[in-house]
Amino acid sequence: MLTLHRWVGAVFGLALSLFGLSGALLVWKNQWLRWTLADEAGVPATGVESLTRIVERALQESDGEARYVVFSSPELAVNLVSTGRQTGFYSDNLGNVITHWASRLERLELWLFDLHHDLLLGPNGTTLGGLLALLGLFFTLSGLFLWWRTRRHFSWRLWPTSFSRRDLTKHHRNLGALFAPLLIVVMLTGMMMAWRPVALWLLSPFSSVDEMQAAVAPPAVSGSDFADIDWANIITRAQQAFPDASLRLISIPQATGDLVGLRMKQPEEWLPNGRTLLWFDPQTGDLVESKDALTMPLGVRVNNLVYPVHAAKVGGIVYQLAMTLVGLVVTMLGSLVVVRFWMDRHGISVPPRI
Repeated sequence: MLTLHRWVGAVFGLALSLFGLSGALLVWKNQWLRWTLADEAGVPATGVESLTRIVERALQESDGEARYVVFSSPELAVNLVSTGRQTGFYSDNLGNVITHWASRLERLELWLFDLHHDLLLGPNGTTLGGLLALLGLFFTLSGLFLWWRTRRHFSWRLWPTSFSRRDLTKHHRNLGALFAPLLIVVMLTGMMMAWRPVALWLLSPFSSVDEMQAAVAPPAVSGSDFADIDWANIITRAQQAFPDASLRLISIPQATGDLVGLRMKQPEEWLPNGRTLLWFDPQTGDLVESKDALTMPLGVRVNNLVYPVHAAKVGGIVYQLAMTLVGLVVTMLGSLVVVRFWMDRHGISVPPRI
């Protein structure tokens, strides 16, 4: 077990460090945007008129290329408009463009998200991210197993006493044991988001896989022409359907037959953009189907908690600080001992104290 733990860590440890560091930074994404975009937190767009204006301006500013709009919230009074996989812009609550990007590399928070989500490799990177989360779970559990025999000598420091193999190993072992509960949560939720089939399997004791898939599937019907969509009518009907919910996202039809998709967030939901789903016919504005997140199968409701827990979207500043520390701990656990391991393998000497 010790040999396997060391060698797998030596190969994948630095990649896990990237995940840990990028995750720690992403916890503070909204604060970063408020600072860089001079945003006033706590002033989201509300009301049919304001929301309609944001959508119409998004289509106007993008020459009809807008794919979806994520509306402002109490945490961030800035709207995100996606115009393609790599392109988009932020707008204020009057619909005015604040800043746009022709590549996600132009925005630090978007680049960090892609690095954390898929290592900048696209769909294949997401699969690799799930593998790294699984390995992180293995490291945590096997590390706890190895630590147990030395538990009587437990002590911990946030930074190792020296760079010697003995002190680094002791620091690595004790720090991992101390943060093991949160590490397990982070790795398990990360794996569930990256590997949907695994998530469905883990949640199958709560609800059947077919039941969970059907609960979030879009309607098997086609919409009519979407040339002139009455956004005010659709938004009004959505708010009438769920009066206590806030509109979080509108998906704009891209081809004939597409429906207008909406996501709303009810007060009891943890997901930042909610999971209450509605679909409208773009021409008539008729509600085709709606799905209440609070009445979905238990497995789906549990799954809806995964992202908020992983990304520290609940729990306030205390949980944000805790998850930031966990990200930094993963960075240290995945880098210091790994660097020392390969330096020893290549006979590179270093000063004993740092």
